[in-house]
Order: sequence, then structure tokens, then C-alpha cells
Amino acid sequence: MKVAVGSDHAGFHLKNRLRDMLRNEGYDVRDHGATGAESSDYPDFGAKVGHAVANGEAELGVLICGTGAGICISANKIPGIRAVAVSEPVTARLTRTHNDANIICMGERIVGPEVAAEIVRVFLSTPFSGGERHARRIEKISELEHPA
Repeated sequence: MKVAVGSDHAGFHLKNRLRDMLRNEGYDVRDHGATGAESSDYPDFGAKVGHAVANGEAELGVLICGTGAGICISANKIPGIRAVAVSEPVTARLTRTHNDANIICMGERIVGPEVAAEIVRVFLSTPFSGGERHARRIEKISELEHPA
């Protein structure tokens, strides 16, 4: 599976740790994140990973900033993206099964590295459950991107 990862400076260390973990586990990882801990702007990296997922360069994405919120908001501005900020694995699983989320976002200042690793593993290994009611709701979300 191809996975796009990204972060700003506040998520740089956790992004690198998760990127390396994913590569060690056999994922094809594309790093669109900050290259150092110098101040950078999370919207730039949220957009890069959002576009990579929306354009099919990656199947799913992982984004990290200080809280997970700003980079999540940024990624969600890209049509076709359903990014969610989470801090524990249960929500990561449910956002895949019910919402077909395609990008997971976390905060390096909020989530410890072991929990973050588990969140990413759960997110990437959980399929969308499908089903008429979930598919109908996702279609309604997609329609919001193109108002009449």
C-alpha cells in the first residue's frame, strides 16, 4: 500500500518515526513533510498529502502537526479528502469503517509515539465497511464539495 505522510515542524519527529515504522513494515511511503524542525506552515503539508491522496498517488495519508487540528482542517479543503484528527485507536478504526476516512491526523504534542504507532496501524489495516447507509452518507459528504 502507498501511504503519504507529512508534517509541519511541530510534528516533524513523530512523522519521521511513523514513516520509518511504516517502511519497516513494508509500506511504500511518500514523505511530503517538513525536512527539519525549523518553523513551517501546516497548511502547506496538509495540502501536499491531501493532493497525493486525492490524485491517487497514495491510497491513504498520515499527517502530524502540534495538535492534529490545523493540518486536518487544511487537508479537508482538498476535494475528495476525508481527514480526521484522532488521539486513540478506536476512533481511527471507526473513521475507516463508517466514514471511509482517507487521512489520519494527530498531534505530536498530544499523542505519544507508541499510541500514535497503534493508531496508524489500526487506520491502515481497517477497511471501509461499505453498506448502503455508510455509502449514502459519504456520498452526501462528497456532494458538499460541489454545491448546486
